[in-house]
Amino acid sequence: MTSKENAATPHHTDSGIEVEALYSKESLAGFDEKSQLGIPGSPPYTRGIYPTMHRDRLWTMRQYAGFGTAADTNQRFKFLLEAGQTGLSCAFDLPTQMGYDSDHPRAAGEVGKVGVAIDSIQDMRVLLADLPLDRVTTSMTINSTAAVLLLLYELVAQERGVASTEISGTIQNDLLKEYIARGTYIYPPRPSMRIITDIFAYCAKNVPKWNTISISGYHIREAGSTAVQELAFTLSNAIAYVQAAIDSGLDVDDFGPRLSFFWNGHNNFFEEVAKFRASRRMWHTIMTKRFGAKNPASALMRFHTQTGGSTLTAQQPQNNIVRVAVQSMAAVLGGTQSLHTNGFDEALSLPTEDAARIALRTQQIIGYESGITDTPDPLAGSYYVESLTNEVERLAWQYIARIDEMGGAVQAIELGFQMGEIDDSAYRYTKSIDDGSRVLVGVNKFSVDDDEPAAITKVDPELERNQIARVKNLRASRNQAEVVAALAKLKSAANATDNVLYPMKEALRASATLGEVSDTLREVFGIYQPG
Repeated sequence: MTSKENAATPHHTDSGIEVEALYSKESLAGFDEKSQLGIPGSPPYTRGIYPTMHRDRLWTMRQYAGFGTAADTNQRFKFLLEAGQTGLSCAFDLPTQMGYDSDHPRAAGEVGKVGVAIDSIQDMRVLLADLPLDRVTTSMTINSTAAVLLLLYELVAQERGVASTEISGTIQNDLLKEYIARGTYIYPPRPSMRIITDIFAYCAKNVPKWNTISISGYHIREAGSTAVQELAFTLSNAIAYVQAAIDSGLDVDDFGPRLSFFWNGHNNFFEEVAKFRASRRMWHTIMTKRFGAKNPASALMRFHTQTGGSTLTAQQPQNNIVRVAVQSMAAVLGGTQSLHTNGFDEALSLPTEDAARIALRTQQIIGYESGITDTPDPLAGSYYVESLTNEVERLAWQYIARIDEMGGAVQAIELGFQMGEIDDSAYRYTKSIDDGSRVLVGVNKFSVDDDEPAAITKVDPELERNQIARVKNLRASRNQAEVVAALAKLKSAANATDNVLYPMKEALRASATLGEVSDTLREVFGIYQPG
């Protein structure tokens, strides 16, 4: 990193890259247009992974939603689809993410709060009621319990007559970034990697249209990283996943085409565009040069973008509408395949219906009114954008080399490297706001004394009591002997080397709960305790 890393002056990007007063042809000395830029739809994919990009087909407008009960979230999904959303994206509450049923003592006070509560196949049936599972793609932001939610989705689709080969969507399933930045892990890193590669193998055989992992820079950025760190740490994690899958006996081209990524959209417009462009070029290099992928689809960086939640302010929340629009335009110009735009009130609560509608309309106005989708990568050839893309890539490769020297992403995580780097960047960012060297409109400049309070979404406490009763009634009404036998088979597979998803599916079909499945694996794999 440069000595100016994350400097907070007007003439540096958020990653500390110095911005010159003027860019010209000399700024691109040595730039090879063929090898570094190319054309859209061709290696190295700097300009996009498809020849026409958004000219012929807009990105998937996939608004993130999930709160309360499965029935509440099902209604929000239908509201968004009626408003023109083209894909579903589901948030789960913390107990579901951490592998606890709603009646577990550790779930108290958290049921349905930051996402929907899913305890069993019974809840998944309600969540997906009347939704066109053969046509809509569904993204699920779930990691430690990703296998459980994927299998519940598959089981409900099968009950509805939709074949496993026809459903499509994404599970986040990115545990390494949980240890780095987010914290919703259950098992230690190495057994978590085993479950992930089991998912790769299971989906390659049974659910071929499903994206088996969304390797996420989003949460790394939310934790306080720079754009360069977001890119570098995410790609290092991706390298670890690919290597683990190969080590388990899979061919890179068996699973490579179903890998996907999840980036954050921040306010530094041109650096964000450069980050997206550099990510595609770097991934093509990694998959073809490092791993020898032969299938061109294995080297395509397919990604979803979400606007930056950490950039939203509780002060003057309507300012966030503008921030989200700027971040969204950077994502579209950067070539995203899918986009979520945050509600302007999300610094205060779960988004209201009005905020969710405005967020979706932001995407629709960009897509249908702005004209920026008429030609792919319209910023290509800009002296500034190409220089910035090159510099973001150069600095990201430096980080990847350092992580490689430590033995890879898992070893670096165990050493606390990524966490330390992010902590330092987050400190510098916060300090720059506190000392005023970075302007945050409405917070440390242009503030008002009479900011009107915004309407917020509140979760009814009765919801938790109802959900607890629901899961208890399920346990009382199911065939308990069948559940016990199925969980025993899951435990046996986990203790051996068998793919755990097959016995897990049978346990869930028998109405085992998410918590019971997770407890079975906890007995075998243990619980991760950071050092």
